[in-house]
Amino acid sequence: MRQSSVERKTKETQIRADLNIDGTGKYTVSTGIGFLDHMMEQLSRHSLMDLNLEAKGDLHIDYHHTTEDTGIAIGEAFAKALGDRRGITRYGHAYIPMDETLTRVSLDISGRPYFIWKVEFTKPKLGEMDTELFREWFQAFAFAAGVTLHVENLYGLNNHHIVESCFKGLARALRTAVDIDPRKSDEIPSTKGTLGGSL
Repeated sequence: MRQSSVERKTKETQIRADLNIDGTGKYTVSTGIGFLDHMMEQLSRHSLMDLNLEAKGDLHIDYHHTTEDTGIAIGEAFAKALGDRRGITRYGHAYIPMDETLTRVSLDISGRPYFIWKVEFTKPKLGEMDTELFREWFQAFAFAAGVTLHVENLYGLNNHHIVESCFKGLARALRTAVDIDPRKSDEIPSTKGTLGGSL
């Protein structure tokens, strides 16, 4: 089983993330931020990764540190659970429609973090959460996980639909990319023989 646990403690946050890549999409999530909890549940459910996440942060200041550090912790748990990434499909993409919205997510579990975000919101907040923080979460995850990640909202009107389609797109793309390729299950999917480092 590809699974791991990560604890992240700073003066701003205390986070524990338990991740099982080969799970069934079960989750227990508590961050103190309702909308972020909802997105983490979507990530788990649609990737089929089991996720136990508990985060306590300085929410009396704002939601920035908790949101970003949650992305870091889950990304670190993801990278740790994958190990040397032997046998994985490596690439994944998804198109996610939600009513009037369509979002495309493409990724490479390359070991070389890179991040492209082409998503715009028409409101500064969703509930109590600043919409600018969603970019921070995705970037934190990509760099901690060692993933090249491109997220593009092709069109949409409803801000809730836009951000939720981004998380569901990440989930479905990861689900494809972490699958073991039965024809090369014993090999690292790179001509270099390793994932990470320079191009």
